[in-house]
Order: sequence, then C-alpha cells, then structure tokens
Amino acid sequence: MRVLVVGAGAVGGYFGGRLFEKGADVTFLVRPKRQEQLNREGLIIQSVHGDAKLAVPTITYGQSAGPFDLIILSVKAYHLTDVLSSLDPYVSSNTAILPLLNGFAHFPLLRERYGKEKVLGGLCVIESTVNAEGHIEQYSPFHDLVYGEWSGQASERMDRMAELFAGVSCNVTQSSQIGLDVWKKYVFISTMSGMTSLTRSSIGTIWNTPTGEQTYRSLAQEVIQIAQSQEPQLDFDEVYQQVMKRSLHLHESMKSSMSRDIEKGQPIETDHFHGYLLRVKPEQMEAPTLETIYTALSAYQATRGE
Repeated sequence: MRVLVVGAGAVGGYFGGRLFEKGADVTFLVRPKRQEQLNREGLIIQSVHGDAKLAVPTITYGQSAGPFDLIILSVKAYHLTDVLSSLDPYVSSNTAILPLLNGFAHFPLLRERYGKEKVLGGLCVIESTVNAEGHIEQYSPFHDLVYGEWSGQASERMDRMAELFAGVSCNVTQSSQIGLDVWKKYVFISTMSGMTSLTRSSIGTIWNTPTGEQTYRSLAQEVIQIAQSQEPQLDFDEVYQQVMKRSLHLHESMKSSMSRDIEKGQPIETDHFHGYLLRVKPEQMEAPTLETIYTALSAYQATRGE
C-alpha cells in the first residue's frame, strides 16, 4: 500500500516513521519548513522502544504525488479544515482515510467531504512530543494504534492493513468495535484535558485540593452521559470506573498536552473536545461542569496572545 502521512509531528512522525522503518511505502505531507528540516536531517525518533534516524520521502502542499491507498491524518483539529482543502489530489476512489485525532468531531467532517466508506475509525495512545530540535521524543510504554471498520466487519482493506502493520515496532490492533473504542478514549481525554487545563495544574495538584476529585468525577459523569447518547453500546458504570481508575493512577506530575499548550500560549482543541460534546448533548441533559470548562478555555482561546 502507498501511504501518505499528513503531518510529521509527535503522532504522525512517530507512527509513520515506524511504518517506514519496517520498509513500508510511506510519504510525509508536511509544511515547507518541516520538509526542509526532514530533507536535511532526516526524521529522528528518540524512544524508550528504540531510536531511529530515517531518510523519509516528503512532499509539501500542492506538490504532485498521485493518489495514495491509505492516508493517515495526524494534524491538530484546528488545522483540519485548511488541510482538507489540500488533500483532494491525493485521494482516489480506492483511498482509505485513517484519522488519529482525538475526539469525534472530525469524523462527520471527513465523511461529508469524502464519503462514509472512505473514512476508517482510528485512535492512538502515545506520550510523545516534538522537541526544540524537531526530533520526536517518545517516553512511555504506550505507543498503541487502533483502527477498524465502523461496521466491525472484516474486509479486504482490513486484510491489507493488517499486512501493512505486521512487524512494525509499535502496538497495532484491528478493532471490531472501533466506534466504542473512540468514544471511550474521548471520554477520558476530554475529562483529563479539561480539568488539568482549567486549573493549569498537574493531576496530583487537583487531587490534593478539597474539591478537586469531586469536580473531576462530576465532569467525567457528564461527559459519559453525553457519550452514551451518541454511542448506545457504551456502559456508563464500566466506563466511569475505567476513567477514574486510570485517572487516579496517573503520575502526580501528569498534565494533558492541552494544558502544556496553554503554558506555551499556543492554540488549543477545546472546541473540538468540549464544544463538540455540548453541541451533541441532548437538550434536556445538564452539564454544568463541562459548560464551565468550555467557557473558561474558550476565553483563553479568544484572548490568547493579547
């Protein structure tokens, strides 16, 4: 399969790099400045699972390269609209699109533009960043990618993708319940990012405040109720226990990438995470904690840079 990875940052650079490392036909679609750096230095991965320096092929927006069999989308949500306007030349009738963004709001956008059949379900779990030198640092045991057909059924392209990912130096799983998997991750990430970003604090600091854990629990419950309205297979009690167990076992210094973006004065994905949940929330359902978080983070977004 010919693979186009859109973005060579902490997510796309890592998983695309691992695919290229095992010999897959991978090209990276990047901005001119990133292309210049990759062409000069290579794609550099520094990981607890093994380092790599890879001379990866790159193209930039508008550059001809023909259609691809698989497009892996790994851009920030606030860049998605601009990116989609440039993807059309690389999409054919047989192209599959695998988004690795957090949340759910991007799936309707992609389906509307390219058709439901082209868009796979996908998610990843990874702790990685791009350092000041442009190198990808990956520093935890988690480097997991999950994908699947929304129907949960086997298909020819699932077989081809299983072959594509076979032997890659990360954990890749083909799921028969990808919609449920996406929503479970969305519940956790929107809760954890919301609380650490609102408070500008680590998870340990939140637990050590008088009302921190109760506020966290309230947010998780609101988010799960909304998620359940969109994904009926989601079991409230099961997911709530999973979210809280995972959250309470995080290292006390843990912060979300969104909270770190706020510390750097960068744009954040609160509309994609929290705003989308409020837009799909049933009218009669109340979500005061989520509304407070979205209001506060939207205010940051509106005044960022002032």
